[in-house]
Amino acid sequence: MNILVCIKRIPATGGKVSLTADEQEIDTRHLGFTVSPHEECAVEEAVRLIEANGGSSAVLTLGAEVSTEQLRDAMAMGIDRAILLETDGREWDAGSTAAAIVEAVRADGMNFDLLLFGNEAADTGDYQVGIRVAHALGLPCVTGIKSLEIKGGGAVAKREASGGWDIFEIPLPAVVTVKEGINLPRYPSFQGRLKAKKKDIARAKPQWNGNQMEKARLKIPKEQEHQVEILGNGPGAAPKAVEVFQKLGLFQK
Repeated sequence: MNILVCIKRIPATGGKVSLTADEQEIDTRHLGFTVSPHEECAVEEAVRLIEANGGSSAVLTLGAEVSTEQLRDAMAMGIDRAILLETDGREWDAGSTAAAIVEAVRADGMNFDLLLFGNEAADTGDYQVGIRVAHALGLPCVTGIKSLEIKGGGAVAKREASGGWDIFEIPLPAVVTVKEGINLPRYPSFQGRLKAKKKDIARAKPQWNGNQMEKARLKIPKEQEHQVEILGNGPGAAPKAVEVFQKLGLFQK
């Protein structure tokens, strides 16, 4: 079994987001970088599937040279090799990104049985890249998956639904986008990080033909305001806490 995982370098989602003066980019001077939680789970799922079924795995990202940091993190978790589609750092839309990935898959020479994506990137949330890649390669695609198993030359994928699960039996090769919660990603070991630092990263420079959609500007949503009332300190706050519970109807006098 051969698996390819596609990831994206994004600003750390836990930090406070601010924009550049022209409202065209996120100001990353004080932010760290990571990959989306969905994509981190996709990396973990690839490692688990290879451990269970044998084969090889690769991780791919499109971005500037600094994106090698995220590729090496994935290799430290257990991915065998990495591919960087090197750009000048500008943002590529979903259509252009998918086209570059399709070109890389065809040029790689490895017949991948499974292409794993995060359900969506945490920064753009466009939900499109995996689907576009599947369409261009003529492969079956299932999205939003929370369980994945290889069975009898195919795959069984499960998606959470109201009151149960949607279950898909799909032939391979296929494209699957996974959601956070499908697994608990492992922490890279110290030995894994040392091995990842020594591994070569394959590089290619896809041609940028312009985005199909033009960005006007970015806008940060208005923060929601919350009010907090301090009831008191220690045992003296108990009567006021009881009053609050009664107002909420949690119990009667």
